[in-house]
Amino acid sequence: MHWTSKGSALLLAGALLALPGPLTAPPATAAGAPGPARTVAEPAEGPDPLDFAVVVDQSASLAEKDLARETEAAALLSQGEISDRSRAAVIGFGSSEKPGQSPVNEVCPPTVADAAGRERLSACVQQLGRRDAARMGPGTDFPAAIRQAVTRLTEGRPATTKAPAVPKVVFLLTDGKLDVADSPEYGTDRDTRQSNGARRLTEELARARAAGVQIWPLGFGSEIDRSALTAMAEGGYRGACSDIPDSVPRMRVVGTSAEIDKALQETFAAARCARIAQGTVGKPPADLTVTIPPIATDGSLTIAKHDPKVRVTYYDPAGRKVPVRGEFDGSTFEVSGQDGPVEALRVKDPLPGRWRVHIEAPEGHRDREVAVRAIWQGRLRSDVTLDPASPRAGEKVTVQVRMQTRRGVVITDPRQLAGLTAAAEVAGAGFEPFAFRLADDGQAPDRKAGDVRFTGTFTLPAGATGDLELVTRMAAPGITSDRRPVHAQRGPDVPVLTAGLVVDRVTVHPGGTVRGTLDVTNNDSAPHTLRLALQDQTPGAELTVAPTPVTAPAGKSTSIPFTVTLAAGTALGELGGRVAVVDTGDGDAVLDTAFLDVLVVAPPTWWDRWWKAVTGGAVALLVLAALAGIRIAARRRRRDLTGVTLELRDDGRPLHSLTIRRGQSEGGTFTFTVDEPYGEPPMLRGVRGTAASTAHVLRRTGSGELLLRPRGGGQVPVRAGEPAGLGDHELVVRGARTPSPRTRDLPWSRRPRAPRRTGPGTGTGPGTGAVPGAASGTTGATDGSDTYDVNF
Repeated sequence: MHWTSKGSALLLAGALLALPGPLTAPPATAAGAPGPARTVAEPAEGPDPLDFAVVVDQSASLAEKDLARETEAAALLSQGEISDRSRAAVIGFGSSEKPGQSPVNEVCPPTVADAAGRERLSACVQQLGRRDAARMGPGTDFPAAIRQAVTRLTEGRPATTKAPAVPKVVFLLTDGKLDVADSPEYGTDRDTRQSNGARRLTEELARARAAGVQIWPLGFGSEIDRSALTAMAEGGYRGACSDIPDSVPRMRVVGTSAEIDKALQETFAAARCARIAQGTVGKPPADLTVTIPPIATDGSLTIAKHDPKVRVTYYDPAGRKVPVRGEFDGSTFEVSGQDGPVEALRVKDPLPGRWRVHIEAPEGHRDREVAVRAIWQGRLRSDVTLDPASPRAGEKVTVQVRMQTRRGVVITDPRQLAGLTAAAEVAGAGFEPFAFRLADDGQAPDRKAGDVRFTGTFTLPAGATGDLELVTRMAAPGITSDRRPVHAQRGPDVPVLTAGLVVDRVTVHPGGTVRGTLDVTNNDSAPHTLRLALQDQTPGAELTVAPTPVTAPAGKSTSIPFTVTLAAGTALGELGGRVAVVDTGDGDAVLDTAFLDVLVVAPPTWWDRWWKAVTGGAVALLVLAALAGIRIAARRRRRDLTGVTLELRDDGRPLHSLTIRRGQSEGGTFTFTVDEPYGEPPMLRGVRGTAASTAHVLRRTGSGELLLRPRGGGQVPVRAGEPAGLGDHELVVRGARTPSPRTRDLPWSRRPRAPRRTGPGTGTGPGTGAVPGAASGTTGATDGSDTYDVNF
C-alpha cells in the first residue's frame, strides 16, 4: 500500500470534517422511523450539530511522518468545527494479536466542540503520534473499529420529543482490506479467523444501520478491496442530508496522493451537504485569499500552518482587520489554535466576499506552504405565504416560499441555490399528514422561473376540522432552511369574509411610501373590523402601515387603499416582509397576505435634481460675463492713451516730447504740465495727485476722439498730428491708438531707471526734437505731486 498517500489523506480529513449539516435524522429507534405524531421545536440559531467519528487505519506499515500528518489532520478537525453543539471523536485502529494489545486506540473520546472542547481535542489528538506496538497489533480489525465508533456515537445524547435526533457519521480511512488472520479472538486458524471477521463485520454494519450511523469509506493504496468498501458504505444507515443522490453514503477510491485532497473534500461535501471554498497557498510572508458567498451564515477559515510559529492576521472583504474574538460589524468571531499547527477563525454571519489572510513567520520557519480554505453553511430563514391564508376543506391552496439569511439578505440569485430541493408537509386534525413539492421552474403555479420564489399547491382534505401546520424543507449542499412551522386554520365552508391584498411593486427611497389596495367582500349581515399588519419584516426595517383598522361594510364589497411608509433610516436593498389583513372579530384570523416586493434605493441628491438648471445657469452667466468683459476691454482699449506721444512746440520748433506709458492714462485721461525752469527750455511732465487739478488734461472718449483741456480753459477737440494751442506754446499729439504689448510694458520691466542727462554729445537738442539740457529720465516735482518717467 502507498502509505505516504494514506498519510496525506489523514492530514486532510480533519479539515473536511469541520462543518455540521442538516443530515436526515436517523431512526428514533432501531425498529424503524418515527410515526406521524411529532413535536417541532423552534430551531436554534446556530449550525445544526453533528456527532461524528474519524476512524483511521493505523497498520504497522504507517510511517512516522504519516503519524505526524494524522495528528495535524485531527488538529484541523478540532479547530475547524463551526458548531459548538457538535461532538467529535478520533479513533485509531489496528488489531489485537497478543496479550496486552487492543484493536482500537480511542485517542479522543466524544467531546463537545465548544471553545473549551476544541482545546481538549487539540491536546488529545497529539497521542496519535505516539504509537505503541506493544498495545496494538499490525492487522486491520474493521469490526472492532466500527463497533467502537457506533458505541461512542450512540451514547450520551438520546433523542427527545423536544429536539430531533442528531445525525451520526463515521468517516473511515483505510485500504478496505480486512486482516484479522492473526487475531486469536476470531478463531483458531487463519482461514477461520478471516471468515469469522467478515461475518462479524456484517453484524457490526447492521448494528450501525439500526442505530442510524452512516459509514463513508475512503480507500487508497495499491491493493484496495473495492467490494469491501462498497459493502461498508451500503451496510450502514442509508439516510441522507437531502434528496440529492450524492448525499447517500458511498465509497470513494483514489489512486495517488495528488487526488486525495479533492476526494476527501468531495466525500465530506456529499456526506454533509456542505460547501467548501478552496483558497490560495503560499509560504510566509504572504497574503492568502478565500471567498465566502453571500448565502453563507456560518463559516470557518481554516489555516493549515504546520508550524506554530506562523502568525495569522485576518481581513474581511472590506479590507478591515477583524478581531480574534468578539463582535464586529454584525459578525461574531472566535479564533482558536493560534499556538498550534492549525489555526481557525470561526465566523457567524460572515461578510460575503474575498477574505484576506496575512501570514508571517520568523526566519527558519518559512519553508512550508500554508493553505487556507473556507468551510461554510447557509442556514436560511423561510418566508412563507399561504393563499388563501385560511383555506376551506376541499379548497386548493397555493404556497410560496422565499429565503433570506440572518443578516436579512433576501436570496435573489438562483445560482446561490443550485441543486436545491424543496418540499412541504401539511398536518392537522382530521387527516393524515402529506407532503407536496415546491418548485421555481416557471410552471404553474410558479409564476416565473429563477425568481427564487418556490411555489407549490395542495388541496386541503375534506376531513380537515381545525388547525393546520405547514413545515417547509429546503436542502442543498451547504444549505438548509430553518424548518419553522406555519400555522393556519381551516376556514368555514361558506366564507363570511374574503379579502385580497395587492401591493405595488415599486422602487422607493428611505422615508417613502408604498401603495396598496385591500379588496374585501363581507357576506355577513354586520360590519367587520379588520386590521392591516406587517409580518416578517427585514431585520432593522422600520415600517408602518396606514390605516391600521379598516371596516368592511355588511353585505357589500369594498376597495380600501392603504400605504406602507418606510422610516428615513431604512437600509438600501430589497425589502422583505408581508402585509397581512386579519379579522379582529375572529381571533385575528388571517384573511390574506401579500409580499412586500420593494427595492429601496438612495434618494436623489440636490445635485441630481438641479444639475441641468445649475449647469445651464452657470454657462449663461459665464457667457454674459465674457461678453461684458469683452465690451469693457474693448472700451478700455479704445480709450487707452498708452503709446501716444505729446510734442511741445514753439512756432513750429520742437521743444520737448513725452510718450504716455501703460498705467499713466487711467480712465482714458492723462494730466500733464509744462515746466519752464529758469534758464532751461520748457519741458512736458506728467502729473497726478494734488497737482492734477492745476494741470492740462488730455482725454480720449469711448469712440476714440481726443479732447484737450488746457489749464483753466475749456475742453477742445484735438486731431492727431495737428497743433493745438497750449498757453504760450503749441501741442501736437502723435502715436498709435492701441499699442500692442511689448516687453517694456510688462510689470517686471517697469523699474525706475537712473536719469539720463542731456548735453553735448548726447544727441539731444533742437535737432532731435528735445530741448538741450532737458532731462529725459525722471523729473522731480516741486509741488509734492507724483512724477512719471518720460523716456527710456
